[in-house]
Amino acid sequence: MSAQPEYSSAPELAPVPEMHLELVPVPVSDVDRAKEFYQRIGFGNLHDTQVTPEMRVVQFTPPGSGCAIVFGTGMGPITEMEPGSVKGLHLVVRDIEEARAALVQRGAELSEVQDIGGVLYSWFSDPDGNLWTLQQWPSDYTG
Repeated sequence: MSAQPEYSSAPELAPVPEMHLELVPVPVSDVDRAKEFYQRIGFGNLHDTQVTPEMRVVQFTPPGSGCAIVFGTGMGPITEMEPGSVKGLHLVVRDIEEARAALVQRGAELSEVQDIGGVLYSWFSDPDGNLWTLQQWPSDYTG
């Protein structure tokens, strides 16, 4: 068992500045198929740029989100990720039944809603198997 660091005797640490998660890579095997899927399920703010003959960058934003996803070709370590290896990206929604119905209407296959300790969940995958999670917090949750 390793010893825990002693922070109380450490020199004064500079505060960590504000950071915003704004872009998450999602590894896919077929860029056009993934683009069609994410368009169909309602992701928007599409940017599809052929940067060089080898590099294509496709970026989408889930409705209402401040964080986008990116996939494409020729982006080094991002496009070297194993397609389908991202699991558990959370889309937090106000009304899980409404969000689930909208995605099902657009052709996504979602699990039934599950209540886990008062938090509601439903899961779906993109064509490569990247796993997305709809999550609804209880109405009295104060976070």
